[in-house]
Amino acid sequence: MDAKTSEGGAEMAKADDVSLSKMLGLGNLSGNSLCDKSPGSLSSKDMIFRADKIDLRSLDLQLEKHLSRVWSRNTENQNTNNNKPKEVWEIDPSKLQIRYLVAQGTYGTVFRGTYDNQDVAVKLLDCGEDGMSTVAETAALRASFKAEVAVWHKLDHPNVTSFVGASMGTSQLKIPSKNPSEGFTTLPSRACCVLVEFLPKGTLKNLLYKNRKKKLPFKTVVQLALDLARGLSYLHSKKIVHRDVKAENMLLDNNRNLKIADFGVARVEAQNPRDMTGETGTLGYMAPEVLDGKPYNRKCDVYSFGICLWETYCCEVPYTDLSFADVSSAVVRNNLRPPIPRCCPSSLGNIMKKCWDGNPDKRPEMEDVVKMLEAIDTSRGGGMVPEDKSFLGCFFCFSFTRGP
Repeated sequence: MDAKTSEGGAEMAKADDVSLSKMLGLGNLSGNSLCDKSPGSLSSKDMIFRADKIDLRSLDLQLEKHLSRVWSRNTENQNTNNNKPKEVWEIDPSKLQIRYLVAQGTYGTVFRGTYDNQDVAVKLLDCGEDGMSTVAETAALRASFKAEVAVWHKLDHPNVTSFVGASMGTSQLKIPSKNPSEGFTTLPSRACCVLVEFLPKGTLKNLLYKNRKKKLPFKTVVQLALDLARGLSYLHSKKIVHRDVKAENMLLDNNRNLKIADFGVARVEAQNPRDMTGETGTLGYMAPEVLDGKPYNRKCDVYSFGICLWETYCCEVPYTDLSFADVSSAVVRNNLRPPIPRCCPSSLGNIMKKCWDGNPDKRPEMEDVVKMLEAIDTSRGGGMVPEDKSFLGCFFCFSFTRGP
C-alpha cells in the first residue's frame, strides 16, 4: 500500500468519526481535530465504523438526558390533562350505579341506574369500540354525542326530560353483563354516557300498542298531544329542531305526563334552511322535504307532530301495508297521508291536516298548535271507536264526520 492510500484511509476514518458523531448528536467522538474533507462527500457505503473510538460514557450521558427530557414532557402533559377544568355537565362516575338494561336504540343503549340517590336512565353511546369502526367514524360518533349533551343540558321544561349529567372518556363505569352470572363489564376508555331522569311508564309507543284494541279516551289523546306540542314549542323557541319526533321518543311519568326524549339527532336550527339537509328521522314521520333531500327547518317537526297526533288518536302505526320505498315515494309525489277516521272530531282532524301540509310554509307554528288543542272541548267525548265494537266502529267511523 503506498503512502497516498494510507493517508486516504486515515482521513476516511476521521470522517467516519465525524459522521457518526453528528448522527448521534455527541460531538467529536475521537477527540481529534476535524479533517478538512466534508463528511457530506462520503457515500453511506464508504463509511467505516470504528468502535474503539466511541465514547460510551458520553453516549450513556446523552441518552440519559434525552430520556429525562421525554419523561418530563410526558409528565407535564399528563398534569395538564388532569388539571383540565371539567365541563359543567360532567358526572362523578363513583356516584353512578348502573342496574339493568332497559332498551337498545339507533343512537345508543339505555340502562336504568341511580346517581347520587336519584333514579336515572343511563344512555351509553357506541363509540366504535367493537373494532369495526374507523377512526373517523368513532370521532363522528363522539362529536354527535357531545352535540346531544350541548343541546340537552341547557333545557328546562316540564315536557322535556330533565338532564342530569354526562361523561366522555371514562372507564370507571361498571356495566351489567347480558348474562347475570358473568357479573359486570367495564367501559372502554373512549366510551360516553348521558344521564337523564328515569320515567317509569315507558314510551308513548308502548302505551298506544297496549291500547290498540280498546283505544284511548279522547281527553287523554288531547292531553298527550298538548304535552308534546308544548315541549316542541319550547324547543323551537330555543332554536332547536328535534328532527326525530315519534311515539318511540316520547316518555311518560307516573302521572302520564309526556316528556320529549332522545336528542341524538337534534340540532340548533340553522340561520339558512339550506344548511339543514339530509334524511334525518324515522321514515313514517319524515316530512316530504326531508325525504326529498331538500332544505328544511323546524316545520319538519310540525309535520312529524301531525303524524304522531294521528297515531295517538288511532293507536295504530301508519302505512303498515306499504314498503319503505313506497311510503317515501308516495309521501313526496302523491301527497300520501294516513286516513283520518270519520269518527275523529273535525277540530282534531283539522289540526292533523294543517300540520302535515305538503308546503312547510303553510304548516302552523307549534305555539299555534298549542292554542288550537287548548280550544278543543273534550267533555263530549270523541275518541276512536274500540275494535270490540267493530260493527258500530265501521258505521260511525266511516259514515260521517263527527262535529267539533
